[in-house]
Formats: sequence, structure tokens, C-alpha cells
Amino acid sequence: MAATATTVGLAGCLGGDGGRDDTETVETDAPETTAAATTEAPTETGGDGSSGAALEVAAHPTHGDVLVDGEGMTLYMFDNDERGAGASTCSGDCLDAWPPLTAEGDPAVGEAVAAGVTTFEREDGTTQVAANGWPLYYFASDEAPGDATGQGASDVWWVLDPSGEPIRATEEETESETGTDA
Repeated sequence: MAATATTVGLAGCLGGDGGRDDTETVETDAPETTAAATTEAPTETGGDGSSGAALEVAAHPTHGDVLVDGEGMTLYMFDNDERGAGASTCSGDCLDAWPPLTAEGDPAVGEAVAAGVTTFEREDGTTQVAANGWPLYYFASDEAPGDATGQGASDVWWVLDPSGEPIRATEEETESETGTDA
């Protein structure tokens, strides 16, 4: 598999000092995933999270089992959010790179999802989905199911395991632990 470099403006989405460069380059392989069975048929969901929502688990070759939407698109949490607060700190320009997973009604939850799944109303009136208290987001540069190009972006964006816990290891750290090369 070929490594892919992605450059995305992350204005308003960086942890810590707002004076840092707003451009982040993330390199990753785009793996294939297999979604777990769901208890209900997944609702139609797009990368912009605009209609319905479904949470499932997919096997990722680098990060293990991770939370995805009903189409297999990887979901992320943001360290600047407060777990369980029922609110998102990603707004404005941040939403261009990190659109929220939103739902109309209750999201469908796959059997392999161990996280408590809740929703909360965003300031714009949409309903965002949370897993284990963490608001869920897409990464706009992920193009296909199984992409996880946002993992570790700015050291504040992370994929989640089936229980809704962030997986904070980056691909480089995982490769050095296992002794594999990209």
C-alpha cells in the first residue's frame, strides 16, 4: 500500500497554543476494513454527517478495532472536548476539517459497539452523536472506508476503540512497537 500525505487547514482545531501553524501534514496507509454486524440496518450517513447515523466497529490493521459510521468511515474524538459534557468545542473553521457525526433520532448501534452512545444538541440546532461521552467527528480528508488519516492530527484528534476510549498511539508509534516499517 502506498503512503498518502494529506495537508488540511486545521484553523480552530489545534490543541494548546492557537499561534501555531494551522496546517498539519499527516501520512498514513489507507487500509481495508470489515464492519461488524449491526442490530439494525444502518441509516444512510455521509461524510458530512447530515442524515441519520449508525455506529459500528471495523478492524483497522494499524489501530485495531475502531468506531466507524454505517458506511465504514472512521470516527474521531477531539481532546479539547470535555468527555460527558454534552457539548462540542469544534466550531467555525474547525468544522470544515472535522464535521460532526449527527443524527435525526436515535443512531443505530452495532452489536460490537461497547461504548454508551448518546446524543446532544449543538449550538446550530443539529444533534451530534457521542460515544462514551466523547463527541464524534469525521475527518474531511478521509476519502474511503478504512481511511484513518486524521489519527494523531495536531496530537489532539484520535480514533476510538469499541468502548469509546481514544487510541492515542500514532501509526509511527504502533509501527515502532511492532517492529514493522511502512
